[in-house]
Amino acid sequence: MEAIRTDDWAATRAWAQAQLAAGERMDGAERLRGGWTSQMRRLHITGPRGPRALVLRSFVKPFYVRHAPNMLAREAAVLRLLAGTGVPAPGFVAVDPAGDHCDHPSLLMSALPGEVRVAPEGAAARTALLARQLVAVHGLEVAAADRPRTYEAWTAPERVRIPEQTTRPGLWQQAVDVIRREPPSYRARFLHRDFHPGNVLFSGADTDAADGTGTDNGTGELRISGVVDWVETSWGPADLDVAHCSTALALLYGVPEGLAFADAYRAAGGELAERPEDHLYWRLLDALAFAPDAEKVAVPWRELGRTDLTAEVLAGRLEDYIAAVFG
Repeated sequence: MEAIRTDDWAATRAWAQAQLAAGERMDGAERLRGGWTSQMRRLHITGPRGPRALVLRSFVKPFYVRHAPNMLAREAAVLRLLAGTGVPAPGFVAVDPAGDHCDHPSLLMSALPGEVRVAPEGAAARTALLARQLVAVHGLEVAAADRPRTYEAWTAPERVRIPEQTTRPGLWQQAVDVIRREPPSYRARFLHRDFHPGNVLFSGADTDAADGTGTDNGTGELRISGVVDWVETSWGPADLDVAHCSTALALLYGVPEGLAFADAYRAAGGELAERPEDHLYWRLLDALAFAPDAEKVAVPWRELGRTDLTAEVLAGRLEDYIAAVFG
């Protein structure tokens, strides 16, 4: 974590302080690692009821500042909706979606226990828990008036950029041709829409057990303690969330891990498209959105210690994964 200078977020600090309960004060703040779209800070709060922590998300990059009013308003609404559902999401505290009071558009929420874990060790157990958690998210019953927006595709045939260095341009063209069709019919569900290991917090001891139950080595049983980053929450096909997590797992750990996630999701009770061609469509719709530069998603992963994820490694894994989903 990185200490924060006191002179580069004065308005945001004052706004956050104003959201605290009577008698509480902010004793310090530090930047959190792993954020890509936004700047994340942990705020240390003390008061009559003892210490606690809050997390502050601020959009500082020009693209996200422009879109912040809608994005942060959506996330605030989702956090309110998730309260009491059993999904371990942060609790909503306050939002300044347009940056009217803060230095940048910001969202204040409760801090959750645990940490992001992207090391290869223990990945199998964590993946099983990811599948179970995603089934729970998709199982949320939401009144029609409270449903999030319909999903948006993150690429399209005319937007896919085939990597210049590929030796298999025909493979990429074959993949692009798959998503030229109309989207398959689907049963709409509540989607996180950006569900992957970088947006999930784990507590307890890592283990390589394939059943995902975890082992107690003095630090407690492995469990998911938080699911964060609900900016893109949508209403759409479960296949799309599964596809996104599958691509991320392939990039993080290798093609077999990416391919296996759909089976883990089904084993946890999830339902996916029955027709193989429909399942293939959703897989490729997600994977092609990473082209031609899968490296950009690895910036926060490298901050968390995965320095092995070079541009060459990620480009190779993405291409191999696309080839593998064709079977």
